[in-house]
Amino acid sequence: MSDAVSSILPGAKLVQANAQALLKDVPPAQFARQARGVQSNHPAWVYGHLAIYPDRCLELIGRKELIRPDERFTALFANKSACVDDPDGKTYPAMEEITSRFFSRTDAMLGAIAETSDEVLGRVITGDAMADRLPTVGSRVCFLTGAHPMSHLGQVSAWRRFMGLSSA
Repeated sequence: MSDAVSSILPGAKLVQANAQALLKDVPPAQFARQARGVQSNHPAWVYGHLAIYPDRCLELIGRKELIRPDERFTALFANKSACVDDPDGKTYPAMEEITSRFFSRTDAMLGAIAETSDEVLGRVITGDAMADRLPTVGSRVCFLTGAHPMSHLGQVSAWRRFMGLSSA
């Protein structure tokens, strides 16, 4: 395992454990419900949104053969897509489908990252809007496995409290 990978994976695995813990006691019927009186992202949107990013990370590290796009997820959960209250379960896939995709894609991503060399992670990325803030493959991988999912999982943590659930 490369030096960079040994710095990335422990945090990424903690993120995944946190994602699992936040699902404790969440009733499937509430998974796609917004908290009353609060405009926030519910777990269906958060986990669905996070399920599309492992494929982007796999592309960054050159593992395109592992990418498994799902156009329905991309349409529903892309950056800047609207999170809507879904009381009848007609807008979003079921909780099991969303969480299963999130965890399976994350597992595939983490397995591939474990095999990634420092050379790949050190490659400079140019020509896109994030290049000045996340200039290398490794910095993007760190963001996609740490800061990005944790910011959204924090939304689920707050949602839990608004919905009357205990802390995870």
